[in-house]
Amino acid sequence: MLRADGLSEAIVGICRRCGQEDVVLYNEDKVLEILVERDGMDYNEAKEYYEFNIVGAWLGEGTPAFYFKFSSEEIDELIADDPGIPAKTD
Repeated sequence: MLRADGLSEAIVGICRRCGQEDVVLYNEDKVLEILVERDGMDYNEAKEYYEFNIVGAWLGEGTPAFYFKFSSEEIDELIADDPGIPAKTD
């Protein structure tokens, strides 16, 4: 499995995908924290670097995956139109 150099502390697990090899899973917030603390970037510089040079780097089928958390409101919006999930009632 491929790993992102210098970001081992941001590894949170393995991502499984049907019919494809497993890939290393990183926490986006932790990656950004590492870039800010280790490399002296401010948050905006770290975010831009992360998006272009890390998430934007395709290294083939073993390219690592990165995740970020949704708020409960974002999750509600994401599933609101899914006909297989009953609507929430308050």
